[in-house]
Amino acid sequence: METCGWDRILDAFVSSYTGESSAIDTPHILPGITTFLITSFDREALQFSFPLLIRRDLLAETALDPVGADGGACILIERIKESAERVPELGPLYGKGTQFSPRCRDTIEPYTIIHADDAVASHLWKADSRNYCDHEGVHLVIRGALPCPDNRTGLEAPQIVQMLSDLADAISTSVQKTPLPLLKSAWLTSLDQKMLRGMLRNRGLVSFVGDGSRLARTLTHHRCFFRVAGPKTGVNIPFNCPQELDPVEIVLPASNRTVTGLGIRQKEVLAIAGSNAQGKSTFLEGILAGMDDHAPQDGRERVVTERGACIAESTNMGLAGADISMFFHSLPPGVSGTVRSVHGMGSGSMTMAHQVQSAITRHAPLLIIDEDRAAPNLLVKSCLQKEEITPLCEVLGQARDKMGDTALVFAACAMDTLIAQADRIMVFDRHEASAIEPAAFRKMVAALLRKTAEELD
Repeated sequence: METCGWDRILDAFVSSYTGESSAIDTPHILPGITTFLITSFDREALQFSFPLLIRRDLLAETALDPVGADGGACILIERIKESAERVPELGPLYGKGTQFSPRCRDTIEPYTIIHADDAVASHLWKADSRNYCDHEGVHLVIRGALPCPDNRTGLEAPQIVQMLSDLADAISTSVQKTPLPLLKSAWLTSLDQKMLRGMLRNRGLVSFVGDGSRLARTLTHHRCFFRVAGPKTGVNIPFNCPQELDPVEIVLPASNRTVTGLGIRQKEVLAIAGSNAQGKSTFLEGILAGMDDHAPQDGRERVVTERGACIAESTNMGLAGADISMFFHSLPPGVSGTVRSVHGMGSGSMTMAHQVQSAITRHAPLLIIDEDRAAPNLLVKSCLQKEEITPLCEVLGQARDKMGDTALVFAACAMDTLIAQADRIMVFDRHEASAIEPAAFRKMVAALLRKTAEELD
């Protein structure tokens, strides 16, 4: 069949489909974007997309704040995905019966994020501006793949229309049968995170990490970034705030549940210390992921971070007017300008200095630094280091006001003089958190430095 044939089949489906409680979402038809029927590049599959409206007014059923409706949409989509391989009519969602199937499985890849302001996982089917709930019902954009008609499959136009109709009916049935308590739970989870994020500033916090949170992730082919990855399978030790760090008690505003956890304070410097592979980086990733809203059972639904948190790390990049004057007092060869306006290819330390200063200039609520991805010479002093650079440990010890309104959380193992400048120190050992008093840690560092000096004499 020619392309015009696919257009006729799509028009036949769109104009004729009317389910028992669903219909084509006509106002959301965007040819070539939300609505299409085309062959795949290898001509092995017939790819499709169409907008569907399921008439179930969840806003009326739940009687909850519509702001949390994305939680309901999230759960509905995940329920459909879970059924896809058990319900034959849902097979087209992942290209069942086509050679295209392995590449089409992103449609049914589990996704435990309710909402993210950033453009993450745009290739996955998830709650967003085109998959949502309102008083009209549940709006979903359905995509997938069918076997491409040829002499082997023998599919004809009426069969294609029927398969798409059966798919729409099966999705509608799943939405209608989803229990209200399950929808309410996800709805309240979304509301709790959104409302708590709005309360952080008044509590003097930039982030909250609830006790019982499971921050470790399992990366998959379709979710290979920590923010979108699902919970780690197997051992995933829950976080519990050490009593020495003064756990915060919070009443979640929507569900009215009381939770405790670590409150990261405005303008503070919090060190996450410990040996290698003990969970420090995972904890930092959890804080960053707290800018997103997570579904129940994700493990991070009790981690909430004020949006605008930044990360600084060592990387080489071109600088155009970058300000690095907080750390550098003169420029090395190879770059031009001044320390307040650098031009040229920046080293790892120069680039990281620019990232730190940019975060502070923008009044970022939180800056995160991981020793594993940092430029060591920007963090701690070396006997070979020239006076042209003031490392972060000295900035924190002698000019803390340069941090402005930005709180700092960093993970470190071998940078004792940096850790010694922290207001609070949390230590991970075998993925469990404890704490050490900064004064006691400084005495330990001083004793170690004296011993080292004696051994070198």
